[in-house]
Amino acid sequence: MEETKKVTRIINCSKKDFEQMSPMDLKESIYKSEGRTIMGQHLIFSNTGLVKGVTNTELMFAFGADMVMLNTYNLNDTKQNPGMQGLSIRELKQRCNRPVGIYLGCPGKNMPAEKKMYDLEGMLATPEHVEKAISEGVDFMILGGNPGCGTSIADVINTTRWIKEKYQDQVFLFAGKWEDGVNERVLGDPLAKRDAKDIIKELIDAGADCIDLPAPGSRAGISVSMIRNLVEYVHSYKPKTLAMTFLNSSVESADTDTIRMVALKMKETGADIHAIGDGGFAGCSTPENVQQLSFSIKGKHYTYFRMASTNI
Repeated sequence: MEETKKVTRIINCSKKDFEQMSPMDLKESIYKSEGRTIMGQHLIFSNTGLVKGVTNTELMFAFGADMVMLNTYNLNDTKQNPGMQGLSIRELKQRCNRPVGIYLGCPGKNMPAEKKMYDLEGMLATPEHVEKAISEGVDFMILGGNPGCGTSIADVINTTRWIKEKYQDQVFLFAGKWEDGVNERVLGDPLAKRDAKDIIKELIDAGADCIDLPAPGSRAGISVSMIRNLVEYVHSYKPKTLAMTFLNSSVESADTDTIRMVALKMKETGADIHAIGDGGFAGCSTPENVQQLSFSIKGKHYTYFRMASTNI
């Protein structure tokens, strides 16, 4: 990826910077921030959110997140997204003035969920849904599979390939496997049947801009050394490809001391983006945990800037 214009680091960006960014500018801004980018995750289907009148996405930005990913966003029927509180993605972005993306499941030989809690088909990365997400103004897309859906890494690779072949740099695309490790192990798990580096190579060759990995200290059996090794491979196989560690597996609802410890492990991996999951109450982790992750990864100065710079 060649830099064609001066791009501000995401930790320094405010409204006017984000308004001018293309998908690849956003990728460059994260790369320049040297591992200090925080992503929140907002579960859309469960309820309206923690606080009446504002969405969980707005709360996470207010507590230091640089980006927020919408999970279980129903593209079949956008009226069935209670966590959006009646807003479209474009309207939500106008409120937040920050990058907002979407998590999409990957079509394949997926198993039906044991208990259907939400419309699985509504969040699949079909051609129609991807086109609709782009038209709604998403800043990035993350491919994977929520727990219980049976999405395989082969599904993720295939979906990555066709999206990037069609849209190329119009889409900032994340891909990998950090959750749902029961039927197929997550990347970095030493018990996996396939070498994680082979999978990462296939994902990057398919066009992935960022590789998603589990966070040591939150996913069972995953250590700093395992993920550090994979991040080094991501960064060396194709320079400027990004890596993201994901703090989830319900640890996102732990106390702030735990978040602090896990955050430092995440930082040691060398990843570019550090995400926190939605497994808390009312569709997100507690805002204090988002803030603690931000404090631990990028310090109070940049956290306070993110919290206060919404409209400048």
